[in-house]
Amino acid sequence: MLKRAFRDNAPQETCLVSSLEDPTTGELDLAERRSFQRVTRDTTIHAEDTTDGYEVEYRKLRLEQVILVGVWTEGTVAEVEATMAELSALTETAGAIVVEMLYQKRDKPDPGTFVGSGKVKELKEIVESTGADTVVCDGELTPGQLSALERALNTKVIDRTMLILDIFAQHAKSKEGKAQVSLAQLEYLYTHTRGWGGNLSRQAGGRAGSNGGVGLRGPGETKIETDRRRIRTQMALLRKELKSMKTAREVKRSQRRASSVPQIAIAGYTNAGKSSLINAMTGAGVLVEDALFATLDPTTRRAELGDGRQVVFTDTVGFVRHLPTQLVEAFKSTLEEVLGADLMLHVVDGSDPFPLKQIEAVNKVIYDIVKDTGEKAPPEIIVINKIDEAAPLVLAELRHVLDRDNVVYVSARTGQGVDELTSRVELFLNARDEHVRLLVPFTRGDVVSRVHAHGTVREEEYTPQGTLVDVRLPAPLALELAEFVVEKKVS
Repeated sequence: MLKRAFRDNAPQETCLVSSLEDPTTGELDLAERRSFQRVTRDTTIHAEDTTDGYEVEYRKLRLEQVILVGVWTEGTVAEVEATMAELSALTETAGAIVVEMLYQKRDKPDPGTFVGSGKVKELKEIVESTGADTVVCDGELTPGQLSALERALNTKVIDRTMLILDIFAQHAKSKEGKAQVSLAQLEYLYTHTRGWGGNLSRQAGGRAGSNGGVGLRGPGETKIETDRRRIRTQMALLRKELKSMKTAREVKRSQRRASSVPQIAIAGYTNAGKSSLINAMTGAGVLVEDALFATLDPTTRRAELGDGRQVVFTDTVGFVRHLPTQLVEAFKSTLEEVLGADLMLHVVDGSDPFPLKQIEAVNKVIYDIVKDTGEKAPPEIIVINKIDEAAPLVLAELRHVLDRDNVVYVSARTGQGVDELTSRVELFLNARDEHVRLLVPFTRGDVVSRVHAHGTVREEEYTPQGTLVDVRLPAPLALELAEFVVEKKVS
């Protein structure tokens, strides 16, 4: 069956999936995600087509229309415009369309309405003229600011944190990912629980008839207190559930470490091209989409480098400026995958106007995790991706600021620089290896197989006593095969 979706003022589009080739897991995920559209109120049109004896219902879909509002407190005009552009990308990823964007220059956000009273009046006129459904503010609003803006604008108001949580809720697929997002949403909701009018309180007291009369006097529980108690109960259940999942993740992580296969974590800013890079290096069908937070659940892929060594790549959730603390806390077990790796590839979007800001935001989150867990961050290689789309001046600035020995410039889309990155990874792993010569009896072919799978064989010959292998091995594996070592080399 072929399904069609129509949008307001947009051409009709038909999406066909070819069945000539088996789609990868990433392609299936992408097709499922793109089939999601948000239906707003008063947008359904019914019609009947009786030409072939069947009743057909047509639905006219309209994306939620959003107005973006920001407060410019520091930085240049280009920086604040880049921040608003990122907020626009977040909004589009959430499934809405931006109809207007405005920001105000202030020393600090207004404590009552986030923006000044004059800007609120201007915003109300824009809401009424455009018919916008939602106003998104670039910052975390207090419950009082949310209530004041909703009363003044007579429309739904959300902040940056709520927007990011909504995206995470849409994109989470695994059971653990969904539980992490639910916990983050509840933690945010607990501090932003509000009440309106009579729903605010269910307690009363004093003389009969003064404020409710019979049945409403005496000690009681406010509606907000009831809501918060239920939220606390749900949060406790989710934390217990995530704790059991964390145990399972730690068991799998310990198994991967025991296998002596090097672990490489790919971390970085959201939409920097981490999944594209892991596909370019391994050929894995990881979900790739030009959208923010396309990857939420860690993806682990085993690959073979050019020298025959096997490694494990782990694709992690992306970071973003002002990442909500609730998400960092909820996804801590997932982000710990980075700390448990032997090497971290820090992917940066070279086409971004301010890539150094991305590096700063990622380093801040990693620093917070390191500080909280007490573990050390792994060595890193900074990978500047999308150099085919990057501005020459931006690349020149990066080459000037960053350490040349620790940076590789690539394009995962075109393949430029990927071989250099692979070679850099091989050199790093070789530097951590032990150079030994093994004499393996012919009856232990399994040892020779492991040496080829996990090490870099430099020379191999057959002697009457067995197979003599000159190889570079990971230190744990070299220690495990100590009985076969006949010589240790320094190189």
